[in-house]
Amino acid sequence: MAASPTPSPADAEPAGLPAALAAARKSALIALAELAGSASSAANPANPAYPAGTVNAGAAAPESSSAGSDASRGPRPRAPATEALHPLAVAFSGGADSTALLRLACDLAPGRVQAFHIHHGLQDAADDFERHCVTLCSAWQVPLAVVRVQARHAPGESPEDAARRARYAALAEAARSHGAQRVWLGQHADDQVETLLLALSRGAGLPGLAAMSTRFERDGVHFERPLLAVPGADLRAWLQALGIEWVEDPSNQDATFTRNRIRLQLMPALEAAFPQFRQTFARSARHAAQAQSLLEQVAAADLAVGLAPTAMGVEGGEGEALPIAALQALTRERQANLLRHWLRTAHRTAPTAAQLEEVLGQVAACRTRGHRIHLRVGAGHLVREGPTLIFLPTDTAG
Repeated sequence: MAASPTPSPADAEPAGLPAALAAARKSALIALAELAGSASSAANPANPAYPAGTVNAGAAAPESSSAGSDASRGPRPRAPATEALHPLAVAFSGGADSTALLRLACDLAPGRVQAFHIHHGLQDAADDFERHCVTLCSAWQVPLAVVRVQARHAPGESPEDAARRARYAALAEAARSHGAQRVWLGQHADDQVETLLLALSRGAGLPGLAAMSTRFERDGVHFERPLLAVPGADLRAWLQALGIEWVEDPSNQDATFTRNRIRLQLMPALEAAFPQFRQTFARSARHAAQAQSLLEQVAAADLAVGLAPTAMGVEGGEGEALPIAALQALTRERQANLLRHWLRTAHRTAPTAAQLEEVLGQVAACRTRGHRIHLRVGAGHLVREGPTLIFLPTDTAG
């Protein structure tokens, strides 16, 4: 949908919200109030007037407002308690999901919202997306920072994963440079189901089946997904009721991508056969997340008792060395659990199922001084160094 002059949300407040969106709005408001120290510090949701501001495309920090006295825009909302807080950042692509999220954020935290648009440059329409975001943020008087990234994928990495990794890194950097401690993301209930089905199609374990968490931390920045329980159709219906337009990503119709096939083919069938599938699938994902959390606690306990990694000084090595004898004392299942935990938390990598099985076999066979271990694992190699295992990233593994 092409960009066009959009009515200010202050002039187009809907009479009511879809139930799931109303619940998400209430939860977000409570969270913002808690961050402010009291419920009274949250912005009055009945008065969603927007503050004056400027579009700040690509700058290192938000520009200050210079149009607060413009009578056509109305007075700047009086929210001194919230203005003393850090900005609330919103990842804004221009699509329906992030547009609804930006609208919600401005309703709940007027004067505090900072929009970030990540320009991947992966398709011809990317410049059109940016222009739409600039137009909408200017109309809503929301500061916008456009960040351009190069999302090249490494050998064996999908372009989608590379773009996601680049996007989160860029959002974290933009948040830090603008003084924002948290970033809101626009994924919704349909995205959660797609993520779960995609994980199932790949034979994923508990981390994959847990799908997306409502909040997580990366590079010192808190990311949150306030709309994760809201169906995508509800968001679009709400925007249509407000007269707010959004852009459609043409790549979403490309059935060569597995996620798109899930969205275009499986989701309608699930809707017809199991109308409550979003809620039930989300519940299964929460169960998987709880089980994964328990496994992480077990792994942490194993590391702390008898398997605490020892300091090592091997040239090119990263982190610490893992004692092989102590690892062998665990059951095979706990060895696998600990190795996955250690590789993820200490080295930010993950083994494939085949790689992990090979490592476990070599650990079991490592009973002599001359036994050599040098195995490809994730983004590097696991190597035996004396009585320990160390991790070498690819560029130093040799």
